[in-house]
Amino acid sequence: MERGILFVFSGPSGTGKGTVLEEVFKTVKNLHYSVSATTRAPRNGEVHGVNYYFIDDAEFDRMIASGEMLEYVEKFTNRYGTPKKAVEKLLSEGNDVILEIETIGAENVRRQMPECVSIFIAPPSLKELWHRLTGRNTDDENIEKLRFETSKVELMCAYNYDYIVINDTVAHCAEQVLGIIEAERCKVSRNRKVIENILYN
Repeated sequence: MERGILFVFSGPSGTGKGTVLEEVFKTVKNLHYSVSATTRAPRNGEVHGVNYYFIDDAEFDRMIASGEMLEYVEKFTNRYGTPKKAVEKLLSEGNDVILEIETIGAENVRRQMPECVSIFIAPPSLKELWHRLTGRNTDDENIEKLRFETSKVELMCAYNYDYIVINDTVAHCAEQVLGIIEAERCKVSRNRKVIENILYN
């Protein structure tokens, strides 16, 4: 069985990463979302074990100390991390996995798993990004400003990714992400057994 592909999916807050991924998952088969752990409180509609594993600081510390985190980062007074065991299990079973993580976390994953495919989702402009951040009404004004300033730094990290996709519209962005996924799945390096089956069966 071929090992699955690990897709690392990042972008500044407010770029609409989650909405784009919702569209991608409607279309792509054998693609699994890696649920991150976080110490922040759930937002309206978020479900434990579906959107995030909502855990306290003590449990987060325990997971770090025991080597259970593939990556972790602190952002806006909260911590986020990727439980390693679930990701490895999915990949070893031939499943493709998407990690939606911060740019710092993505750098850590690339160091540990350089075979991963990284995709950066960017806004059409900083003006549009600010509009999206303030339109969510999920944070106070100071946090919105902090997110916006952090986004400028995160945009510079896009140079380190394999692909960049502009989220001008959700439909167009999702279509481009789908194209990347299908192209990666068709690489010869991932399909040597397919060639052997054609030749010898």
